[in-house]
Amino acid sequence: MCSLRVLLSAGQIHARIAELGAQIDRDYAAAGPVYLVGILKGACFFLADLARAMKTPARLEFVGISSYGKGRTTSGEVRLTKDLDVSVEGQDVIVVEDIVDSGITLSYLIQVFQQRHPRSLRIATLLDKPERRQRPVRVDYVGFRIPDQFVVGYGLDYAEDYRNLRDICVLELDN
Repeated sequence: MCSLRVLLSAGQIHARIAELGAQIDRDYAAAGPVYLVGILKGACFFLADLARAMKTPARLEFVGISSYGKGRTTSGEVRLTKDLDVSVEGQDVIVVEDIVDSGITLSYLIQVFQQRHPRSLRIATLLDKPERRQRPVRVDYVGFRIPDQFVVGYGLDYAEDYRNLRDICVLELDN
């Protein structure tokens, strides 16, 4: 069995995303479209709400990348499961992630994108667990810093379940 405890309510999440959208608008006031690149599957809810919170023109793209499989901890092995459909050379790119944990997946993805020569490359994450970092990653837009607990909801899953929860909840597995 397992139980869920609300960590961040839907209201808190949406208020913070509005603030992040306004911050991105300030940072890209004179820029053309910004490519928001969502990391599938978890970031899709955050990406959609962030794009709607922005006034800056945004183009949406997706990549699939995995280092977790069906477990609760990273395997350490990263693989690209879906690549971009367009070139981002010379473009402003914001990689949109649901959660930055170990940094392994994101540091790999940053290297991939840097080889594609965007004009700028920034990172936006809804959740950040800096104490779990195994690789250094600079995150430009952070929704919430959270403690080292396993969370689900608002796109985050455990073995593909719980993504559709409106709140972000701590998943507590009974032993």
